Amino acid sequence: MSEKTPADFWFDPLCPWAWITSRWMLEVEQVRPVSVRWHVMSLAVLNENKLDELPEGYRELLKTAWGPVRVCVAAEQKYGSEVLGQLYTALGTRFHVRGEERSAETVRAALAEAGLDPELARAMESGEYDEALRASHAEGIGLVGQDVGTPVIAVPGAEGEPLGFFGPVVTPAPKGEAAGRLWDGTLLVASTPGFYEIKRTREADPRFD
Repeated sequence: MSEKTPADFWFDPLCPWAWITSRWMLEVEQVRPVSVRWHVMSLAVLNENKLDELPEGYRELLKTAWGPVRVCVAAEQKYGSEVLGQLYTALGTRFHVRGEERSAETVRAALAEAGLDPELARAMESGEYDEALRASHAEGIGLVGQDVGTPVIAVPGAEGEPLGFFGPVVTPAPKGEAAGRLWDGTLLVASTPGFYEIKRTREADPRFD
């Protein structure tokens, strides 16, 4: 069996598009020799210096963005990075699939489902973990630049350096071999020297099926 390629995935639990991409990556793990390593990034940090340019609705959303990602950092520091995938699944299922509030009660339930201490939800209101949060965010966004969002994915490049890219943004998440083909194509274009962007206007809302 060939050695699995690590794929580093930076996410903010609040982003529905990152959630869909993350479900795609779980499919990719089933059909390609890939192993995902989870990291946090923050929409609040990404946008903190341009709030005046954002729509009011998005500014309101960002007010709730600090809490869940702080909890992810707190969990990582207590238990190790290997718990982030399970916690992200528990949070994302509640936020995006079930449409639950981004409240401390919801976060506590997600922590418990992931087998983690529910009291870590206290980190939502604490700046104790912000330095580590910013460092993780900077590592991910540093691979792709400030003009993108979440998710960021990185794989080893031809010279051993991280090959980072934003996205792909897709809905719904491809399943089975379709997920594998999208992965193959994404790596192909992302690894092409001088390649930067393929994009079209989104005409569909996020689908979580």
